[in-house]
Amino acid sequence: MKIVAVTACPTGIAHTYMAADALIKAAPKHNVQIKVETQGAMGIENQLTPHDIAQADRVLIVSDIEIEQPARFDGISKVQISIESVLLNVDKVFLVHCRD
Repeated sequence: MKIVAVTACPTGIAHTYMAADALIKAAPKHNVQIKVETQGAMGIENQLTPHDIAQADRVLIVSDIEIEQPARFDGISKVQISIESVLLNVDKVFLVHCRD
């Protein structure tokens, strides 16, 4: 399964990057290919391309705030998840939201 994700938190510092790191580290264990865009204090980093999005089976929006450019994901299977959910149990996130 191919997943693209966006992580963002209100201050855009620690939790944004911690959640991205957790997703990237856990993905191989769940047989998931993942690319994660962060929207933090430094702006958008590792921005998802239209090709990345088109190839994705699912989009994970890992954020407690409105993300930038959400219309890019219209028409794609999308799941909104809190930052806390990923930080507390990233494996559960993959088991519940990233299955075929």
